[in-house]
Amino acid sequence: MRKMDHSKKAGELFQEGYNCAQAVFLAFEDLYDIDHETALKISSSFGGGMGRMREVCGAVSGMFMVAGVLYGYDDPKAQTEKADHYKRIQELAEEYKKENGSIICRELLGLTVKGADNPTPEVRTAEYYKKRPCKELVEMAADILDTYIKNNATV
Repeated sequence: MRKMDHSKKAGELFQEGYNCAQAVFLAFEDLYDIDHETALKISSSFGGGMGRMREVCGAVSGMFMVAGVLYGYDDPKAQTEKADHYKRIQELAEEYKKENGSIICRELLGLTVKGADNPTPEVRTAEYYKKRPCKELVEMAADILDTYIKNNATV
């Protein structure tokens, strides 16, 4: 059986209306054991740079959530595992920054206003998709994570 194309899946999910974090997190459902509805709810708060506050890009947050499910630690006293995981997260963030110059939503979208955006998401129209790089960003985040998985760890 051919391995799933997580990048393509993330882009498709975003175009179906899922937020950027959900699109990336759900694209990797084949690699973790969380039911679909719970995965949707867990990742729902991170769209629009965390609830449309335009902070850390939701695609990046989705990538970090997948990394946590696959490689995260569960013992708060496990200093080595914690440090190893944080190093992994920093490497993923750095790779994303190399491609985009930032991991901050407002910077990626070229927004000049600081602080929270209107909490009501824009309606997803053809014009919306033309002016936003989000589909490409979720695909890129998924691709970065797929490359990491392939090169660094077994799942």
